[in-house]
Amino acid sequence: MQSEFRLRRCSVLFVEPRETLDLDLAGLLAGGDALASRCRWVALAPHLGAEVEIDDDELAALGRIGETPWRRHSDLASTTRPEVLARLLDLGLLISDAAPHEAMRRRDDLVRGTHWRALSAVAHMFSRWRGTDVADDARITRDRTLADLVDEYGLPPPHRVQCGEARIDLPDCEATALDRLLRSRTTCRNFDSRSELAPADFAAVLKRVFASHAVSEPLAGVRVIKRANPSGGGLHPLEAYLLLRGVQGVAAGLYHYDVVGHALEPLALLDAATATALAERFVAGQTYLSGAHALVVIAARFQRTFWKYRNHAKAYRVLLLEAGHVSQNIYLAATELGLGAFITAAINEGDIEQAFGLDPLEQGPIAVCGFGIRARRCDVPEFDPLGVVWDESGTQR
Repeated sequence: MQSEFRLRRCSVLFVEPRETLDLDLAGLLAGGDALASRCRWVALAPHLGAEVEIDDDELAALGRIGETPWRRHSDLASTTRPEVLARLLDLGLLISDAAPHEAMRRRDDLVRGTHWRALSAVAHMFSRWRGTDVADDARITRDRTLADLVDEYGLPPPHRVQCGEARIDLPDCEATALDRLLRSRTTCRNFDSRSELAPADFAAVLKRVFASHAVSEPLAGVRVIKRANPSGGGLHPLEAYLLLRGVQGVAAGLYHYDVVGHALEPLALLDAATATALAERFVAGQTYLSGAHALVVIAARFQRTFWKYRNHAKAYRVLLLEAGHVSQNIYLAATELGLGAFITAAINEGDIEQAFGLDPLEQGPIAVCGFGIRARRCDVPEFDPLGVVWDESGTQR
């Protein structure tokens, strides 16, 4: 019977009071305000992946029902109207142990079992994009000049922070090959789509950035790896998923990189047009980046890190920091070979997840990097203040 099943609140739930402003002509004509404010409640539950609006009665009911103990529907119905419980169950904010609701229960169990910190789960799931083009986002500055930004926002914060007048000058260091490499490192926005990346260069970047240097087994059944970047707890949870469209001898398509075997694992082969369209979708319409010969999706296996740092306030931040380390290594490895590289966080995570078959609660894209052969001409502006890459005419040095 319906009254015999049990309910509890979903494991992670935040409710945001969101203001809606409407033009109030009646109020304006009566001498009052021209705008009328209305507050609505928006529920953010990571296992849903989409926000839902709830009313005051539903909000109150969620506040009375705990996330841990199962309670019989009949008991809850004595204090909460059945129609309120039914709607919250349909929305997925209440979880049922009944068979018809098994799919939603499994999604909620995944959040619980992965040991997500609540704030991190909400930030991760609700900052993802799907089908977004940066050209449609006024906050992305692709088509606005620096003068436009200053006119609209005023001057930016100072480029330099100085704390007091006292100074202790430090000795300079002798320039080395590392200094030359760091000075040559720039973000590339101009790739030569007519050329193909040499297999040796492509493999060298992947090996230097992602490959395991060693595998050890400090405890039976526990294997750890050493890679070229620091990693929280030494867990190395970041994976490389690739969209290739210009590597000599490798068919265009989607691949996963095996960090221990130093090998590509084909996931789906694509024709050239499909690969190009998918690359543009991955980087949210940034066509100057989608032209790279190899796009690398840096994806985090959350449970690898959260296994040790369970429901930890810093665990998600550690993953983001690690992605930054990895991206810098991509820049340096590519620069040493005379290649261009980029990283962007303006990505369509939802489209990437769909393409590679990733569940964002288990394995989610953090950023997209790319590398390849630079174009001879600088058609899209790049930041090269040292003039290392381009001469005054915009030709590659």
